[in-house]
Amino acid sequence: MKKVVEKVVKKGRPVNVNSVRQIRLKELEMKKELGLLKRGRPVNENSERQKRLSELESKRELGLVKRGRPVNSNSERQKRLSELESKRNNGTLKLGRPKKVVVTDEVAA
Repeated sequence: MKKVVEKVVKKGRPVNVNSVRQIRLKELEMKKELGLLKRGRPVNENSERQKRLSELESKRELGLVKRGRPVNSNSERQKRLSELESKRNNGTLKLGRPKKVVVTDEVAA
């Protein structure tokens, strides 16, 4: 029985650890681990948008911000819904399909 040995060959270009790019990548990795890596554009706290956002956040915390469009109580749908609700409360709302009306017409000959 022959023993088969497979050679593992590393593909691609060899990495030069002392290159400027590799040093920069290593520094970025270190900053990322320490949490010192700043990405993106810095926020200007005195801008109009930031003031508006902070105002909106404070209103949200107080519960003054309502989501969505206000309900129009005079619309047909709201009237229908209120009727259904009152019928449910009274116990007069009929559930399900109406019974089938059987018509028997006997033809006299």
